[in-house]
Amino acid sequence: MKGIIFDIKRMALHDGPGIRQTVFFKGCPLGCHWCHNPESRSKNVMCLKVFETLNSIEVEDEEIVGREIDSVELMGFIQRDSLIYEESGGGVTFSGGEPLMQPDFLWEVLTLCKKHEIHTCVDTTGYSSWDKIEKIVPFTDLFLYDLKHPDNEKHRHFTGVENIQILKNLSLLDELGKEIWIRIPFIPTINDDEADLLKFLAILAKLKNKPEISLLPYHKIGSHKYTRFQLPNLMHGVEEPSGISVAFARHFFENEGYHVTIGG
Repeated sequence: MKGIIFDIKRMALHDGPGIRQTVFFKGCPLGCHWCHNPESRSKNVMCLKVFETLNSIEVEDEEIVGREIDSVELMGFIQRDSLIYEESGGGVTFSGGEPLMQPDFLWEVLTLCKKHEIHTCVDTTGYSSWDKIEKIVPFTDLFLYDLKHPDNEKHRHFTGVENIQILKNLSLLDELGKEIWIRIPFIPTINDDEADLLKFLAILAKLKNKPEISLLPYHKIGSHKYTRFQLPNLMHGVEEPSGISVAFARHFFENEGYHVTIGG
């Protein structure tokens, strides 16, 4: 079976335990204002116009984003680092975009990984029908689960979709006892005040099992892509969070008994 990816990152340290490979699937149903991979949103291979400034001269070029790959070829890449996985307690993480946008391809690669006893992790927005998630549950060791905003209306405003299905799927995974790490993008003026943190806490308190929490402070690393691809940058003027505000959020969750990491 073939799928479409747009990157493979080796020696990843922030996408699950140990040293990992992260495979980035193309396609995402969300349109987050702060997305640092806007070129990943379409699940198709695309030829995008690129605009660069060289010596004060704007140059127009083209860039192919994404490539088709079959599961056997992808497994060849993944297995290259098998010894590193074993020694570090790592494995492979499927990210995106949203890997559940290509559910059959994801399922096939996950099953191949488990046949080779490779630890698997799926980094997901949770915005999917439950049947697609349920199908991969037996072959997924860890879910990195995004919670982008606790308020439904604000979630819809900042991502383009509601969070109702996301929260329902989280509850169902929790009921199954799956290992879950919650990932919260921490973004000034969007979801960083104490009222939002309290709402996040209320969501987490409903779970039977206490997940680990990863706070992901907003950064501007991907902002240049909006210029390169001439896309509207909806985060213009939003600054990265201060160390003090990140520390406050961390202690806020730690005081409730959660293990919290910063940045992954």
